Amino acid sequence: MAAHLEQQQSSRQKQKHKHFLVATFPFQGHINPALNLAKRLALAAAPSASVTFSTTTAAHRRMFPSASSRSDDDDNILHDDGLLTYAPFSDGHDHGWNGNFAARGRPVSCIIYTIILPWVADVARRHGIPSTLYWIQPASVFAVYYHYFHGYDGVISAHHRDPSSVVNLPGLPPHDMRDLPSFLVDSIEETSAFYSVYRALRDLFAVLDKEKEIGGARPTVLVNTFEELEPRELASINEHLDAVPIGPVLKPSLFSDNVDVEAEAGGDLFERDDEQRYVEWLDARPEGSVVYVSFGSLSTATKAQLEELLQGLEGCGRPYIWVVRRDNRGEGPAGLQERAEKGVVVGWCDQLKVLSHRAVGCFVTHCGWNSVLESLACGVPMVAAPRMSDQGMNARLAAAAWGTAVRARLSAEGVLERDELRRCLETVLGEGDGAAEMRRRAETWREKAMQALSKGGSSDRNLTAYVESIIHLPNTLINN
Repeated sequence: MAAHLEQQQSSRQKQKHKHFLVATFPFQGHINPALNLAKRLALAAAPSASVTFSTTTAAHRRMFPSASSRSDDDDNILHDDGLLTYAPFSDGHDHGWNGNFAARGRPVSCIIYTIILPWVADVARRHGIPSTLYWIQPASVFAVYYHYFHGYDGVISAHHRDPSSVVNLPGLPPHDMRDLPSFLVDSIEETSAFYSVYRALRDLFAVLDKEKEIGGARPTVLVNTFEELEPRELASINEHLDAVPIGPVLKPSLFSDNVDVEAEAGGDLFERDDEQRYVEWLDARPEGSVVYVSFGSLSTATKAQLEELLQGLEGCGRPYIWVVRRDNRGEGPAGLQERAEKGVVVGWCDQLKVLSHRAVGCFVTHCGWNSVLESLACGVPMVAAPRMSDQGMNARLAAAAWGTAVRARLSAEGVLERDELRRCLETVLGEGDGAAEMRRRAETWREKAMQALSKGGSSDRNLTAYVESIIHLPNTLINN
């Protein structure tokens, strides 16, 4: 990255057209919100600015398999779909981007980067390019991390062995230890498996502090949430930084009719199943009758967990669509499909298309933030079965704060057992008053999410204002 940026200096002063670069970590759960933001930026900024999306070379080649036959130094590895340019960076971090934007008359005006990439901000600062953190988890989680790295680490460390103990942090409601981000509870030792993630998060907040110290201004953080969803948490952050809620950051076609469907393609690191197969299956099911089950792009299930899920789903008597990755270590989708009488098992699918289908009435989820936001935006209540990272807090928010989920009780081994799954599904899809109220709340949050994204809504206004602030930034202030 550094080598690429050094060549921009001579032409920058001549450029009036602005160029946003969105850089993200090569996980599916990071790529999706970053890519969707890049698309929204491109739509909001045109024709005054262009947008490039960037992740590692390895992930780029999985997104665009045709690039796999090209050498690393081939400029043609860049891909353009008419809305965005896609340009990978080295898997070795800041060893340079392939291709040279400046040589093409498109020097970078602003870099937007996601979590676990603090080095991007350092590179941008060295070359005088403004950078903005894009926080792809809830504001609640950002606030917890911020307080932890600003004097409250001892409060959390003192209780980390007791998951039922309650932690109080400034401006936030009380939280059980079990709900706090797992990287603050079990990853702070250098010998832990996820210490590198903890270190990257620590460095990220140090970067924000350095930005404030050097520039004298409060750093801006784009947050994938909306004002109506987390007002208290956003207010807590805004005492220290400028948190700008722009979410839910989803595919633009969900809330706009003026989006080219072809421009929605791309972004998947996994091969999708035949869409026609599961969409036609959904079309034949009654409204709100189908259970959708997916535990995200990182989780694989043990054979015991797969068996409990299969028996629970078959035993509940409701139709279901279940995502089981082909590389799952327990059993793949083909073997499970042979035993599934009431449902469809797929290796990967377009989750937003499934959740927005009229037939889907419940989402059994690990509560990754993308999944929670998509469920909220589609008005689908959830069965929450969190595992790690921010998922516990997301589950707590969905169940306790927003009333759109029931939280499953996992076994001591972390397994969602068949009887518990059936209980949760009945809580969400049953005929009782509680189920009806949960569905009503889910629909209310769907309306609020769509209002935030609509023209003139809170998130639309916030993103527009941010884009305008970069577009109108004098070139003399860039690379000084």
